[in-house]
Amino acid sequence: MPPVTPPAHPTVPASRRVLAVMVMVPLLAALALWAFAWPATRMAPRDLPLGVAGPAAAAAPLEQRLAAHEGAFEIHRYADEAAARSAVQNREVYGAVVATPQGPRLLTASAASPVVAQLLTQAVTSQAPPTAQAVPVTDVVPAPAADVRGAGFGASVLPLALAGVAAGALVSLGGLRGGRAVTAVLGASALVGLAGAALAHSWLGVLTGNWWAAAGALALTVAAVAAGVAGLHALLGKPGIGLGAFLIVLLGNPFSGAAGAPQLLPEPAGLVGQWLPPGAGSSLLRSVAFFDGAGAAAPALVLSLWAVLGVAAIAFAGRRTAPGAPAHTDPAPAPTSAVTYS
Repeated sequence: MPPVTPPAHPTVPASRRVLAVMVMVPLLAALALWAFAWPATRMAPRDLPLGVAGPAAAAAPLEQRLAAHEGAFEIHRYADEAAARSAVQNREVYGAVVATPQGPRLLTASAASPVVAQLLTQAVTSQAPPTAQAVPVTDVVPAPAADVRGAGFGASVLPLALAGVAAGALVSLGGLRGGRAVTAVLGASALVGLAGAALAHSWLGVLTGNWWAAAGALALTVAAVAAGVAGLHALLGKPGIGLGAFLIVLLGNPFSGAAGAPQLLPEPAGLVGQWLPPGAGSSLLRSVAFFDGAGAAAPALVLSLWAVLGVAAIAFAGRRTAPGAPAHTDPAPAPTSAVTYS
């Protein structure tokens, strides 16, 4: 009789695969809806840095009225309008209320967040007596004329996140290891930074300030994402790509605060978002594009940590893997032997 080969390893039954799809898809949809809708529907000031300037006797009533919004504002005191204006320009506060003999004056920075500038205007105006004159508002650092609502800036976060995830996934699934993987990640990030600056700065006018600084901020953001995703793949295999996409796209993008401000998001979303590349990248980009680099140190450090740790994981996996062998392979099936019946 001809040799008989034992049957192959059984696969997952079709009924289980159907059940997995029916369960996992709604769970992912619910998770995405929570991540995107929850912060958007709970936007409100939470310890929003706000300055109060002027003589103590005149500024005290302003502080008391603002403090009535419990937990909304983090008040910073300044001696005069010049000091308050400097604090706004240095990104220490989002705006400042200046007490003058003619009444309060409001300083804002729509470049820091058009949403916050409008919120502060409404809050200060509502505190004024009904018979008082309209509160004068000075936009110390205005948003670009081509993006006065900040919609273009807010929309730039997701493409950067997707570009970084795509770069990290392509490097990983393409079999690049060690130095080649690092070169591909950094090279792709640099080119994305140049292309992004050409579009957002030169063409659309969403960004202003130094062109090369904006390109560098964009490149560093993409490098942090790409290196993070590739590093997770180097350590965990294919599940690492899924984990990276979850952290960057499902959490990092809606928690970034790019459309408003981190202090408008419910906690801990605002804090978590600033430790993820999309949030840190948007903060860095605002600093270099509109504030001459003021406040750029912290987000640049976060992005650098993501990039360095990701590169270190790639290099470690490259040294651990034998030359010419893939870093992650599925275990080979056990050899089968033919059974001959006489």
